[in-house]
Amino acid sequence: MVADVPAVEAPAVIELRQAGLTYPGPPPVAALTACDLTVGAGEFVTVVGPSGSGKSTFLNIVGLLDVPTSGSYLLDGIDTGALKDADRTALRGRRIGFVFQSFHLLPYRSAVENVRLALLYTAVPRAESHDRAREALARVGLGHRLDAVPTRLSGGEQQRVAIARALVSRPSLLLCDEPTGNLDTATAGAILGLLDELHADGMTIVVITHDPLVAARGARTVSIRDGVLTERATV
Repeated sequence: MVADVPAVEAPAVIELRQAGLTYPGPPPVAALTACDLTVGAGEFVTVVGPSGSGKSTFLNIVGLLDVPTSGSYLLDGIDTGALKDADRTALRGRRIGFVFQSFHLLPYRSAVENVRLALLYTAVPRAESHDRAREALARVGLGHRLDAVPTRLSGGEQQRVAIARALVSRPSLLLCDEPTGNLDTATAGAILGLLDELHADGMTIVVITHDPLVAARGARTVSIRDGVLTERATV
């Protein structure tokens, strides 16, 4: 009889351990203070807070754009503070997809070309990158708009292209900063519906927002005020 082998629990996608960031002075400014946060695979977490609260610092740390000056940040179980800059950049490109308020699309490149650009400095072969870009656009409902340039796309379609670009590297984390900020109410609702679908498919999503209606879409909501992170109770 073969003994049961205990299952190995996958590491959290995000694990902040007393992570903080203080900008040097004089005087020093504590932008984020010793925060703890764990986000498991497949979770949908929203982050809220007023202007100047520390949301951008949180985004920069989780997105591997800044390194905590205290504590640690593990991404998929990897201690990111122990990495060299080049390794941290490579990890960011493989594991994190970014979606911003502004779409940042090249105006004279087609939708599929804009998405393929995210794979430009990776080891993905050219032919495969084209197939993956097409698949990513189909996943966000734009399989019929592959050759359209941004000037021929609506705001909602442009944001879908931006989301496809974030997904094309098959990241473990989709990190969104005010993803509906430039959209009207109906279009914003459609984009939030898309994020719900991606979450239902197992994508780990963190959305930073000032909009309470957007924040309510998350299964968990984290609040940042004066650099201090707290988690709101779920009703």
